[in-house]
Amino acid sequence: MARKPPSLITSIAAAPLLLLLLLGLVATTNAVVPRVGVNYGTVADNLPPPRQVAEFLQSRTSIDRVKLFGSDPTQIQAFAGTGIAVTVAVANGEVLSLVNPGGAAQWVATHVSPFVPATNITRISVGNEILATADKNLIAHLLPAMRSLHNALSAAGLRHIQVSTPHSLGILSVSQPPSSGRFRRGYDRVIFAPMLEFLRSIGSPFMVNPYPYFGYTPATLNYAIFQPNAGIYDPATGHNYTNMFDGQMDAVYSAMKRLGYGDVEIVVAETGWPSAGDPGQVGVSLEAAESYNGNLIRHVTSGVGTPLMPGRKFETFIFSLFNENLKPGPTAERNFGLFRPDFTPVYNVGVALDQ
Repeated sequence: MARKPPSLITSIAAAPLLLLLLLGLVATTNAVVPRVGVNYGTVADNLPPPRQVAEFLQSRTSIDRVKLFGSDPTQIQAFAGTGIAVTVAVANGEVLSLVNPGGAAQWVATHVSPFVPATNITRISVGNEILATADKNLIAHLLPAMRSLHNALSAAGLRHIQVSTPHSLGILSVSQPPSSGRFRRGYDRVIFAPMLEFLRSIGSPFMVNPYPYFGYTPATLNYAIFQPNAGIYDPATGHNYTNMFDGQMDAVYSAMKRLGYGDVEIVVAETGWPSAGDPGQVGVSLEAAESYNGNLIRHVTSGVGTPLMPGRKFETFIFSLFNENLKPGPTAERNFGLFRPDFTPVYNVGVALDQ
């Protein structure tokens, strides 16, 4: 006997349930796609035009934010209409000019105002690893430049754009065990306390560049790339660290908390692992890079956090988008990219939507 087709009333009544099921399916699908940022470096002579890069990121990856190393108008303009969050950088050589309010206002008028709101500029990074330069004059004027730039953004009606500056982990004098982390003596109270106070007051994050790649040895490789290992025990807290990234982040957090600023958000401005290196270089391979970056992305977006910062997600920018063939130094320096210049992935970390 044939089944009677459902009545119109029955179909209408079932429609909301069907819609909810479909929405749930979409939400579930989206939930498994990690959202992460990437550093867009351009020290190369074979990269595609910026507009192609922006369109690629928007349509073929789950990357929803980029960090630039400068304020090239072609790059900034390329992201117009994409919705991708863009961090624009003040070059180290420009920092001193921002201390003067007029200089800061001019920088905003030239490098920010013409591009918003079409380009979603969300943050300005003032210099890069300034303290690592050991330039005392530049270091002394970093926070005044940040304040001046924030004031210029506010005056231009762009107060929502954050201001910060990225640091290498050389800012720490102690990092092991993680709970003992502290800033370098002399910089802790003079540089970092007022900087963290400023960042807290304007709602901007503290930006760091943790690189387990620069801290591993052959004996600690698995610990560095999120592979099974015995871990490193912190006797002060009783926590056993099974990856170096968590240890580095908690060392930074401990240093901040020691000054009373454990509530300030931490952003991972750079981190990554090269996929190729010099002959015989232990721990540098496609497999190691895929393990580090793939596991890192899952970790920072999982909400697990770290032993000292449980339940946190970390806004993270992988270094880098492309292999950059003109970078000087060892072979590894030219092989940090997630993608080749033709947009094919160097390896799979789950951010390419067609993988």
